Amino acid sequence: MQLSDMGASNSCFAAVVVDIPSRALSEPFAYGVPEQLACDIELGCSVLIPFGRRVALGYVIDIAPELDELSFVEGVSPARVKPLRAIVAGSSCASYFAEAALWMSGEYVASLAECLRLFLPPGGTPRLKRRADGTYEVEPPAVAEARERVVSLTIDGNAYVPPANATRQRQLLAALSCGPVTTRELNLLYTDLSAAIRTLEKKGVVQVEERRAWRRADSGTSLSSACAVQPRQLTAGQVEALDAIERARRERAASVVLVDGVTGSGKTEVYLSAIERVLADGGEACVLVPEISLTAQTVGRFRSRFGESVAVFHSRLSAGERLDQWDMVRTGAARVVVGARSALFCPFRNLKLIVIDEEHEQSYKQGSAPRYHAREVAAHIARRLRIPLVLGSATPSAEALGRCAEGSYLGQRWQRVEMPERPGGAVLPRVVVADLRREFAAGSRSMFSQVLYDELMGVAERGEKAVLLHNRRGFAPFLMCRECGCVPTCKHCSTALTYHERTHTLECHTCGATYHVRPYPAVGSACPKCGSRYLAKMGLGTQQVEDALRAIMPPHVQVIRMDADSTKAKDAHKQLLEQFDAAECAVLLGTQMIAKGLDFPEVTLVGVVNADYALKMPDFRAQERAYDLLEQVAGRAGRGERPGTVVIQTYLPDNPVIRAVAGHDRSLFTAYDLAQREEASYPPYVRLANVVVWGRDERATRAYAERFAALVREAVADVSLAFVDPVQEGELSLADPARSPVVLGPTSCVVERAKDRFRFHFMVKCPLGYHVSRVLGECLRELGSQSDISVSVDVDAYDLM
Repeated sequence: MQLSDMGASNSCFAAVVVDIPSRALSEPFAYGVPEQLACDIELGCSVLIPFGRRVALGYVIDIAPELDELSFVEGVSPARVKPLRAIVAGSSCASYFAEAALWMSGEYVASLAECLRLFLPPGGTPRLKRRADGTYEVEPPAVAEARERVVSLTIDGNAYVPPANATRQRQLLAALSCGPVTTRELNLLYTDLSAAIRTLEKKGVVQVEERRAWRRADSGTSLSSACAVQPRQLTAGQVEALDAIERARRERAASVVLVDGVTGSGKTEVYLSAIERVLADGGEACVLVPEISLTAQTVGRFRSRFGESVAVFHSRLSAGERLDQWDMVRTGAARVVVGARSALFCPFRNLKLIVIDEEHEQSYKQGSAPRYHAREVAAHIARRLRIPLVLGSATPSAEALGRCAEGSYLGQRWQRVEMPERPGGAVLPRVVVADLRREFAAGSRSMFSQVLYDELMGVAERGEKAVLLHNRRGFAPFLMCRECGCVPTCKHCSTALTYHERTHTLECHTCGATYHVRPYPAVGSACPKCGSRYLAKMGLGTQQVEDALRAIMPPHVQVIRMDADSTKAKDAHKQLLEQFDAAECAVLLGTQMIAKGLDFPEVTLVGVVNADYALKMPDFRAQERAYDLLEQVAGRAGRGERPGTVVIQTYLPDNPVIRAVAGHDRSLFTAYDLAQREEASYPPYVRLANVVVWGRDERATRAYAERFAALVREAVADVSLAFVDPVQEGELSLADPARSPVVLGPTSCVVERAKDRFRFHFMVKCPLGYHVSRVLGECLRELGSQSDISVSVDVDAYDLM
C-alpha cells in the first residue's frame, strides 16, 4: 500500500465513490491525486480517502488532469479538495462500470456504493476496520487468489541422466518429458515427489515457478442433454432469428431481439450460433439463465461447443470459485460467461452480445437493494456499448411483447422473431385437462385423477419417464385444528407455518424459524390455542405427493423429488438431474425449478398435480406467472421421437390460462389478461413502484409511511415535476387524469409482519415516461431517515406481498 504525503501537490484529480451504503451519498466526491500515486491510479481501483473526520474506502470512477474536467462531479471548489491517502487495490471492473452504476442508483433509488459493489470482484476487495483506539487498518481481501507450483525441465535438464537407484527422479523426468506439470498433478501420479523436485532443482535440472491457478467451478456433468451437437440444418425460425441478431451486431444498432419460440424450438442453438460469430470476431458474450438447476445443462452445452473458455457464475459457488471465475473473465481466459443475473456484472473486456434465456422469469428481478431487473440493466449496457441484447422465451413477458409491438423503448429498437416449430419433426404435446370437480363428484379422494393415474401406469409399463409439477414444498402447506380452526403461525411473522414430515417440524418460509410438532394422529399432537389433539395436515406439499407416488408406482420406477429442501447442498440440483437422466424409468417430482429449460427426450408425460395454486394469488401478475409455469412445464414432454402427453389437474377448467395452455394458443390468455391490466392501469401500460416501510413499532412505522406517501402525492401533483425520460420522444400531458401519476395507500402489506417487523406499503402508478425514481428519491431525502425504521423502494416492482 502506498501512503501519500498530505502536503504533497496534486498531479491530477479523481472522482471517488465512498464505500458507505447510504442513499444520502448519491454522488461521487472529488479528490486530489498526489504525484507519487499518479502512475498507479486507474479506473476501478480501491483507494483510502479522508471523509469528514474519519477515513474511508472509495472506488475511483474517473480521472482527469484538471478538476473541472472530472466527469460525474460538478461545481467543486479547489480549496475543498483533499488528497487521496493511499491506493489499496488495483482495478478489476468492466470499463463501463461507473456509468452503469450511476444509472442504476438513479433508476432504482439505491445507494451508489451498493450499485458499484455489484461490479467489484466477489470477496476480492479490501475492507476497512476500525481498531479499539479509534484508528483504522485496511484488511486484505476475504478471499485470496489460488496459486499453484509448476515444475518444468530446464534447457540443461534434457541431457540429465539420473543415478540408477534414483527411481523418484526417473518418475519425475518421465512426467516432465511432455511439458510442465503442476505439483498437484505430480502428487496424484506418484504421491509425494517434493524431495526429488528439490534435489533436481538444486542441480539446475528442473525449475519451479508459481502462477495463478483457477479453482474449477464445477466438476462436469453426465447429463446427456449437456452436449450441444450442431444440427445439419437450422429451421426457418432459427435462421430468421440469427439473421436479426447478426444485422443488429453488424450495424451496431443496440437492438433488442426477442426470440419468441415454442418450447423445444431450438433457442439454445440460436444463442450458440450467434456466440460463435461473436467469438470469431474477437468479442465476448454473456448468457443469463434463471435457475441454478439449469446451469449444469447449459454450461455443459456451451463447453461442448466452446471448450474451457466458458466461465460459470452463480450464488452456489464458493467464494474462491466465484473470485476465480471473475478473474478468468478479467484476464481473458474465459470469453463466454453463463450464470444467474449476477453474471451480468463480470469484468468483460470486449462484450459484444448479451443473451437472457427465459426472459419472463421473475428471478431476474433482484429481491434486495439495489432492486434492479437484469433485463433493464442489460438493455442499458447494450445501449451504451451499441451491442445486441437477445431475449429468449416460449412465454415472453407482457413488457417485452408490448415494447416489440411499439417497435422501440427508450430509443432502443425492439423486434420479435417467432420460432413456431420444433426441429426434427417433433410436435407439441397433447394436453388433457382433468376436472377435479368431476373427480370429487364421482367419489374420488385421491390426489391423482383417473387420467393422470392411468398415464403414470403407462409410463411405468413402457419404461419411460415422467415429470410431475407441484409448486408447494414441504409435506403440507399448513396445519389446522379441526375443533377451533387455529392455524399455527410464525411467532415472528404473520405467515402460516409449513409442515415438513421428514423432520416433524413447522417451518416459516419467510424468516426460516423452525418449530417441532406432532400433528394428528401422532401421540402428543396438540393445538397451541385450545389444546385439542386434532391438529391436522391440510393441503398438499411435495413430500406428501412423493409418498403417494411411491405407494402407487411399481418398484422399478425411481421417484426423485427436487425442491428447495432437497437441493440445499452444493451441486444437489446437478446430482438429482443426473440421477433422473441415468434412470431407466423414473418420475421427477418438483416445484417450479423443474418447469423450465430442462431437456430430456425420454420424458413422455408431464403432470400438474394442482394448477390452481398460482391463479388466485393477490398479485396482478398471478395469471401471467401461472400461464408461464404451466406452458413451460408442458414443454418438457415430447421433446424426442415419442409424442408427449400433459395432464393438468384443476378445479377451474374454464379459466383463460388453462384454456390457453390446453390449446397451445397464447392469445386466449393474453387478450384477457391485457384487457384487465389496461382497465386497472397496471404494467405494461404504466410503471409501478412499490414502497415498503417496516419497523418494530407499529404506530411509528405507519406514521412514517403516511408522511412519505403524503410527500409523494404532493410531488406528483406538481406539474413542474412531470419530467419525461430524455431518451423518450414526446411529452406527457398530465391534464389527462388517466395519465396522471396515482398514489395508492399506505396500507398493511399482505404479509403484515415479518421477522418481528410491522410492514406497510404504498404504490405509485405513473405513465411510462414519468421519472418516478427521481420523485421518490427526492421525497425520501426530504423526509429523512429514522434509525428504527427501514424503507425499500422497488421501481418496476414484481413482488407486491
